[in-house]
Order: sequence, then structure tokens, then C-alpha cells
Amino acid sequence: MPDAFPATPVPSPAGTTVPATPTDPSVTADPSRAAGPSGTAGPSGTAGYTCASRADTATLPGGTSGARPAVPGDGNVALHADAVAVLAGWTPTGPDAAEARDRTLALLADGPVALTRHHLPGHLTASALILDAAGARVLLCLHGKLHRWVQLGGHCEPGDETLAGAALREATEESGIAGLVIDPVPIDVDIHPVRCQGGSLHHDVRFAVFAPPDAVEQVSDESEALGWFPTDRLPEPLAGGTAKLVAPALAVHAHRAR
Repeated sequence: MPDAFPATPVPSPAGTTVPATPTDPSVTADPSRAAGPSGTAGPSGTAGYTCASRADTATLPGGTSGARPAVPGDGNVALHADAVAVLAGWTPTGPDAAEARDRTLALLADGPVALTRHHLPGHLTASALILDAAGARVLLCLHGKLHRWVQLGGHCEPGDETLAGAALREATEESGIAGLVIDPVPIDVDIHPVRCQGGSLHHDVRFAVFAPPDAVEQVSDESEALGWFPTDRLPEPLAGGTAKLVAPALAVHAHRAR
């Protein structure tokens, strides 16, 4: 994920800024906005590069809307247990990921509260790199605040029971694609500073997600655009940490194809 305090907008290598409505036919833009949303949570990438809530309302059973339930101070016990088990049994994809995994396990020793944004030393987020069915392209979003291309993702929610489930939920919400499939083994763990509660850290656990052959993306209110890009030609400006997800995600795709 990118640095948490980037200048906006970020210039491209050619000295121009990313337009709010891309002209690339592989990019789906939101025509209702000429600039990024204010007060919405970004993907961690969602990623989650700021800690503003998506909304103060939630969909309740039966399809009705109501106040979003407050996150309890002790967090989500089931999700905490899953996070500890997944990370303790995970073989890191590199030395940086190994260090981040160890630091995240140390954070989780504080208990389920480490899953909530109220935990000032840091909290877990979940993100997803979406590949198309052929494994030839990745789906990225143009972050509304950072003006950089990032993988999809964000904060864990009270109803999430697993890290993979949280990442899949975020990927589905932010891409609008039905039928996504997630590999439950992480491909990376990354730690980066954010503005939550005046300054905190996101411990982002990242997964590979695969789209069905007939996938049609739809821009959510959390990004300016969505775009499919060849795995060897990612767009600029790109969030830090996104490019390193491609190789492990492709390895998972190749293993699934056997």
C-alpha cells in the first residue's frame, strides 16, 4: 500500500496528473464525480488508507437500513482467532512479509481490539488483488483521495468471521463483480502509517482473488475508476506495495490451473 500521507494529486512520470475520468477503454470511470469522494474510506488497498467510515448506516437483515452498529471495544473474537491461526501457519513470501507477519502477530497479542480502528498502536485490514479468469490482467481502482491505482480492500467489519472473508467482501463491494473466488492463503502482509485516530498503522493482510470469465466491474463510491491492466504493464501512479502482489498472485493462479 502507499504512504499514508501523500500529496494530492500525485503527478505521473510525465509531469501530468491522473485525470478523474480516464480515457483508457479498459478503465471504467464514475462519470458522476470529477474528483475523489470526501469522507469515504479508501481501499486498502483499502485498501483503507484513511480511517473515515464508509457511511453511518448499514444494511440490516431483511434489506432495511439502520444505524451501523458500534464496534465493541473488545473487537471480533472469531475474526481474531482466525487471524492468529492464519498468520501463525503462513509461510511468508519474502523477508519484508515475514517481518510484517511477526509484527502483526505481536499486535494481535493485544486481543480482538487489535482488529478495530480504535486500537491506536495499529489494527488489521484486508485487501485483494483481483486477477481475471486467464490470469492476464489485474483489476485496480483509482483511489479517490490518493489519486493512485491500488488493489481493493479496507477495514474489517463486525460481521467478518475470517480475514479471507473480509478481503472477499471488500473486493466484491468495491468491484461490483459477482462470483469472485478467493484463495484463503495470504500472498503478503504490509504495514504502513495512516491517519486513524490521529495517527496509527494498518497491518494489511493481502489475498489473491479471481474473477469469473464474464466479470463486469462497477465503480463504487469509494473510487474514481476501476481498470483492468496487463500484469506486466501496471498503471502510474501506482500505490507502493501493489506491484509486489502480482508475482505471488500469478503463482496462486498457476497452481489453481493445474
